[in-house]
Amino acid sequence: MPLISLVYGSYCRSEPFVAELERRSGYRRLEESDWIAAAADTCGFAAEKLSRVLTGKTSIFNAFTHEMERSVACLRLALAGRLTEEGLLLCGRMAYLVPKTVTHVLRVCLIADRKFRAEVAARERGVDAKEALRILQKDDEALAAWVKAASGDTDPWSPAHHDILLPTDKTTPEAAGNLILQHLESPAVKPTEDSRRAAADFLLAARVETALANEGHTVAVAAADGVVEITINKYVLMLSRLEEELKTIARTVPGVRDVRMRVGKDFHQADVYRRFDFNLPSKILLVDDEREFAQTLSERLLMRDMGSTVAYDGESALAMLQEDEPEVMILDLKMPGIDGIEVLRRVKQTRPEIEVIILTGHGTEADRVTCMALGAFAYLNKPVDIEVLTETLRQAKEKMRQNLAARKSS
Repeated sequence: MPLISLVYGSYCRSEPFVAELERRSGYRRLEESDWIAAAADTCGFAAEKLSRVLTGKTSIFNAFTHEMERSVACLRLALAGRLTEEGLLLCGRMAYLVPKTVTHVLRVCLIADRKFRAEVAARERGVDAKEALRILQKDDEALAAWVKAASGDTDPWSPAHHDILLPTDKTTPEAAGNLILQHLESPAVKPTEDSRRAAADFLLAARVETALANEGHTVAVAAADGVVEITINKYVLMLSRLEEELKTIARTVPGVRDVRMRVGKDFHQADVYRRFDFNLPSKILLVDDEREFAQTLSERLLMRDMGSTVAYDGESALAMLQEDEPEVMILDLKMPGIDGIEVLRRVKQTRPEIEVIILTGHGTEADRVTCMALGAFAYLNKPVDIEVLTETLRQAKEKMRQNLAARKSS
């Protein structure tokens, strides 16, 4: 029995179509929330992070942590384990992860023209036409970001992704259901030995990719009949050493008969391959209005495999906290606008899990006492020994990890 994947644009009035198909096909409906829960259980990722990834939101720290890529690997594994089942209706953006080689999945897309979607958005959100179009633009950009992460493409509506595109503004749920069920009887989507083998290969590749991601590696993985191919797309100083490490990890996955390595088309670009070290702080928010100092410090931390991003004033730093999850903040005290003490106070009120290291060249003993009383992890003076700072960062990351573990066990 074939599977059905169903993707849809926002404000397309897709629910009646999905419900009609579910009723008439008798298929079991799996929503994005089901995939997120399964992936979180399998990989230990926080469900909130996986949800953000599905909406196309990329962390500002992703260039170093590769959290997007690791999350996609986790979601891919959750999907791959279900492609050998029958009678499933795979709903939502996860469908973009289904490889084209798995031909027993009928890929359906529900969409409507922009005018129709804008009218629906305006009514449902209670906004004017201009704001409705802005909402649509934002939604479509987020979907395009997810599709790029999932497949490398940037056009969610490309016919390359779908067997059937149905305009919800020009047809009815009944007519759409008739067409989908008719195509479901086509020999082209019937399970075959080749299609089942492709699903098994996809599952093995997903298992290897996840095993590598759990060790901090983000690489492309493919599989065929137990032979795994790993592609390195970033320049590596000691390529042979990395290849042996990746092979060793991949061979621990049951079902792997052999591992082959190759370098990809982007290997000779300037970007350098970095293994993610889970023990080091990799989401450091550096807040300092001295731009040259902040950039230099950020570069010195990167040389020690610690990823950071920079905010040059308190307002920008607080805005970043609304969109992202830094682990540790390095915070100056004397800044224009909101000063460091006020930033510290607000951070500890709204995001107490973030450890804050004060790093200042103008503080007083009274400032130190105030900051520690507000919950700062440490108070350091400029100029600071980089080894002292990096050790303090490690300790702050360890405290954050212990606090997180304590909350999970309570």
